Amino acid sequence: MKIKRILAILMAAFMVASLVACGGGTQPSTPAPAPADPGSTPAPADPAPATPADGGSITLWTYPIGNWGQEAEVKKLTDAFTAETGIKVQVEYLAYADGDDKVNSAITGGNAPDLIMEGPERLVANWGVNGHMVDLSDMLDDTDKKEIYESVLGSCTAPDGAVYEYPLVMTAHCMAVNMNAFKEAGADQYLNLETRTWTTDDFLKAVDALYAKYGQTVGAVFCAGQGGDQGTRVLINNLYGGTFTDAEHTKYTWDDPKNIEALQKIKDTNGLDFDASLQGGDEIALFYQGVLKMAFCWNIAQQLNPNAANTGEGLTQSGEEIAFMSFPSQDGKAKLNGGIWGFGIFDNGDAARIENAKKFIKYMADSAHTVDAIKTANYFPVRSAAEGTDLSTVWADNKTMNDYQVLMPFLGDYYQVTKGWAGARTAWWNMLQDVGEGQDIATVVAAGAAEANKAAAG
Repeated sequence: MKIKRILAILMAAFMVASLVACGGGTQPSTPAPAPADPGSTPAPADPAPATPADGGSITLWTYPIGNWGQEAEVKKLTDAFTAETGIKVQVEYLAYADGDDKVNSAITGGNAPDLIMEGPERLVANWGVNGHMVDLSDMLDDTDKKEIYESVLGSCTAPDGAVYEYPLVMTAHCMAVNMNAFKEAGADQYLNLETRTWTTDDFLKAVDALYAKYGQTVGAVFCAGQGGDQGTRVLINNLYGGTFTDAEHTKYTWDDPKNIEALQKIKDTNGLDFDASLQGGDEIALFYQGVLKMAFCWNIAQQLNPNAANTGEGLTQSGEEIAFMSFPSQDGKAKLNGGIWGFGIFDNGDAARIENAKKFIKYMADSAHTVDAIKTANYFPVRSAAEGTDLSTVWADNKTMNDYQVLMPFLGDYYQVTKGWAGARTAWWNMLQDVGEGQDIATVVAAGAAEANKAAAG
């Protein structure tokens, strides 16, 4: 009789645990277990795993930032978040071609998402300063401010001190060289492959050596449009230490005499050419094919998979080795342009949804789960640690990613938050075309900067 009663007790406990584990929301009532046999002491049942209560729902719209643009990958993250918090996440995936239009229409229609993932040029300089975003300053304690790189946090902060983006990942754009061609021309002596840096003088010597060997253009200042224009900006600004905007991001300063000197030097150097038939993607294709011996439009995505081809990581179409490099500068310490991506919250007037959105940001960008969020983005952490989790070894298992981190300290000012950015980009590539056509450099540079500042003022 005692054995039957013990079996009955254990069976009842098993039924309770099964119902809790498989059910959601309100749990069905279960019959009380049979009274214990006075002469027995049943073993206590294991406690059932806790199921978080329904925590409501939030919406996330994300641009294609690494695998944050891939539904299967993002679902792994949001499912884990929901399992821990009970908060459901509905995700919409945006494309850069029409994403801004969709967001602006949603704002106008009063149905903006709770969360959005992108960079400061949209979250801070556009939707933030125009009054659509929640100030996230209260999410940053003193530890966070020490862990997040100062230049990154500054880029996520509006002029009035409001933080409209909580950053997650970043990268630095760079250039690349064809190592086989450099070695054949004896130009590899001008590269420091340990620090991935070189000086302006060494860069120009390398171009001379390559031109002497191949007798053709080895590096193209592409200017058919704005595609990849960060490469041309950083090349020209760094050669002699010029600037693109002022430090306060109130005006464009590319009429700096140092930029004029750089443009003149490029124009006068055999092997370098202004090419109005190419945008950044076209330049990458020619570099990948071996036509160009260096590329100014490069980043970690190209290094991992050049031109989205299948010849192998870090290889050209014919199997030649590609080495990523910082841009040249007089002291060898270039200020690189880069990307910063993170989360912002639209102020839809619902305090509960705002609070849930903050929980999502905390989970993804400042917790033990941040490693997974970073790896999904396929970029680099913006902070040294997250709630005690060391982020310096995130890419220790990937040599290329780990090596590329040497460029992160060179990330310069994030001037893309300057007003009139879209108009300034157009003025820039038009100016480069005029330089390539042989017009007076000082004159066209002054006119281009004036056009950009007109856009900023408007």
